[in-house]
Amino acid sequence: MRLPRPVLIAVAGVTVTGSLLLAPHSATADRRPPLREGSARDRGAAATPLNAARQALTTPVTVVPSGLSPSGSSPRGYPREQLLAPDPENPADESIRLGLIPYHAIAPRLNALQRLGDRVSVEVTGRSAGGRRLYLVTVTAPESAGRTRAQERMRALIENAPEAAAGDPVVRADYKIPVFFDSNIHGNEWEGTDASLRLIERLAKAKDGATADLLAHSRLYFDITANPDGRVAGTRANANGFDLNRDFVTASQPEVRAVRQIEIDKQPAVMLDLHGYVNGTLVEPATPPHGENYEYDLFLKNTYANALGMEAAVDALGHTAAKDGVEAAQIPFRDQREGWDDWPPVFAPQYAAFHGAVAAHTVELPLTVDNEAYESLPAGELRRRAAVNVDVAGAAMRATLAYARSHRRALVADQIEVFRRGASGAAQVPVSARTVPGVAGIGPEDVYTTDFPRAYVIPAGSAQRSATAAARLVGHLLANDVRVTRAAHAFPLAGRSYARGSYLVDLHQPKRGLANVLLADGRDISDRVSTMYDISGWSLGRLWGASVVRVRAGDLPAATAAAAARAVRAAAPAGYVAPHGDLRLRLDTPQAIAALNSLLRQGVPVRRRADGSAAVPSSARPRATALARRYDVVFDAATDTRGTPLHRVRVAAAVTPGELFALREMDFDVVPVSTAVLDAGFDWSAADVLFVSAGLDRARLSPAARAALDAFLGSHGLVGRGASGAALNSATGLLAAVPVEGDVEANGVVRVVNSEDGGITSGAPDHSFVYAPVWFTGLGPHVRVEQAYAPGDPLVSGHWRPTAHGGGPTAAGGHACVISGPHAVLFGTEPLFRDHPKGEFPQVAKALLTVS
Repeated sequence: MRLPRPVLIAVAGVTVTGSLLLAPHSATADRRPPLREGSARDRGAAATPLNAARQALTTPVTVVPSGLSPSGSSPRGYPREQLLAPDPENPADESIRLGLIPYHAIAPRLNALQRLGDRVSVEVTGRSAGGRRLYLVTVTAPESAGRTRAQERMRALIENAPEAAAGDPVVRADYKIPVFFDSNIHGNEWEGTDASLRLIERLAKAKDGATADLLAHSRLYFDITANPDGRVAGTRANANGFDLNRDFVTASQPEVRAVRQIEIDKQPAVMLDLHGYVNGTLVEPATPPHGENYEYDLFLKNTYANALGMEAAVDALGHTAAKDGVEAAQIPFRDQREGWDDWPPVFAPQYAAFHGAVAAHTVELPLTVDNEAYESLPAGELRRRAAVNVDVAGAAMRATLAYARSHRRALVADQIEVFRRGASGAAQVPVSARTVPGVAGIGPEDVYTTDFPRAYVIPAGSAQRSATAAARLVGHLLANDVRVTRAAHAFPLAGRSYARGSYLVDLHQPKRGLANVLLADGRDISDRVSTMYDISGWSLGRLWGASVVRVRAGDLPAATAAAAARAVRAAAPAGYVAPHGDLRLRLDTPQAIAALNSLLRQGVPVRRRADGSAAVPSSARPRATALARRYDVVFDAATDTRGTPLHRVRVAAAVTPGELFALREMDFDVVPVSTAVLDAGFDWSAADVLFVSAGLDRARLSPAARAALDAFLGSHGLVGRGASGAALNSATGLLAAVPVEGDVEANGVVRVVNSEDGGITSGAPDHSFVYAPVWFTGLGPHVRVEQAYAPGDPLVSGHWRPTAHGGGPTAAGGHACVISGPHAVLFGTEPLFRDHPKGEFPQVAKALLTVS
């Protein structure tokens, strides 16, 4: 068993890592408490531009598959050079003060690197939310078109026929191992970009035999800046306010989708994600809990071994605490007990493991240059620190290349084994001193495996809650390279019958871990560790609004044969418009809400029916047809068009970035507000309803702004979420209720009980998501319970303990979590969290429509 290790924590003003006590303003930082939307460290309301949301919702991914031209026809070899047009010079780029390369200088630098020889290629993989180009650099020995085709065939063989690849001598001898370096995914963690450019130049120029051998047997991929918007602005987030290193399950942002496509197309066996700032340099593998869907024995073996090499290389630079403020490097798996886990696949390296990376690391550079340090330190000190960080990043990258070169065949063999286990349905191998020799201190606290089901079925017909949600879910699975088939005939499986058109996700597939981590319920890990770094529960199967059936066992080959199931490349369109009469639109998906808002913007007279759906007159059929195609929604025949007239809703929103983005995804007219905006004098005539979850404190408003707010709420509606929304309600007395807060870091998937009489949660999924959960007691006589936590312990997956800061799940069980009255709705759940729980979005939309 591993010796007791310290918990990695951080507190205001003082940082504690084991025995290391560091004063504020030193050249250090430690792993911070979770920087999530709405946390104590992120209380500001979002004010991101609308055009960034539109860019994110529409930007395609343009990574070119390895063996084809952009048209997909003629083969292309390496190098793949292109002349990049320069960007306008921006003297306000925040990189400049650090002595680092500004974004506008990257394209000229890449052009120069391509001119150094025949080893460097540059491709544009897409554009950021702010419209900036995303660059992928490939460094490898030159390849003819035929050699590139051969490499692509081997890459495909490794994934699609891993048993054949394992015995193929050509793969063993000739396959170039893919290594991926991801930099600057947090925009104000800059130095990985500069270190990458420096390393690329060195590799382009080097004449030594070791470099020639490395490039002959590997392809090195560099995502130069994964977050150019944040790099320019000096912000952790992108132009939409998203922490991109929390978005890999949802992939709501174009930068993340670009990285996802790189990992699918290039299939890296080794991946490094360069961050900052922790002193000494932090090199993963991580602490428990470890993701239960990984082949963690293979992952830990290689990630730990490479970490030791990186640690040695960083320490060999000669930096010391006394000389320049740099502590010795640290490896969380070895040096801490918990607090830096690799449980959720929202982080880039953890997500990469599901695409075959068997060594994947976050590396945190040592010397702090962001946030307060950036504002308070002189430029000379910031540049000194940034230069040290570039050196440290370079050392870690060079050590990784050395490991990849010396362990190429073993790394490729382990990637093959990951895919073989998935395709064959083989059992996972629990980690132990026997199964992972060479890694000291493995204990029972490191053992996490799962019981993979045989398959998932996403049913069609009457068994499906929403055809639109099902199509969206299938599309998302396919975009993640999960294999899906569709039934041409009805079929039986495990005692149930499924309709023609149902989708099957066979868990005997190379990327079974990714399929399961997206669709499964997950696990309640509250009793395994005392603290988590970020989210602990997620489930597309429970939270995206589609009906999903877990099939634990059954004769899947027979079912597939009976169904005449065929692999699909895209979900079948769900959009439909009834040919005659008035129409009904069920408001059960974000797309349906967007279609409704489009109709209202066009002046179509829409009514809300008693069952919560929208009645659309037959005269709007041409508009409905266009919206059915655009949003893939269903307008079926309406037998009754009576109801309450609906009107276009203008939302004043003091909310998190994820919530603002979700509102825009549903096509609401949104005006971001905050305490500062209201104090400056806000024109309330521009709004019909106020939505508050962050960044608006009534007590801090000027008397005039407070009076204007109260006057607005006296005649308009409030939708509140979480503690901030509940506090505003308490201050204004709109709803008689007592909010009770759970632990502020508790999060996960919970079971809920919905009101089914046409209200806000009618037809909603029976699961929801919470972070810092709230529930309501002491309800007044006119308060309606829209949704309650399920009785007993409602937590399905995640981490939620009772603490001194808030109650646990059994304290919340049975209590109301969504309540309403004539002019207010309060949510204790997080139905728009980071734009993720798509099936919960309509609850907020209905609340806004109801109280406006």
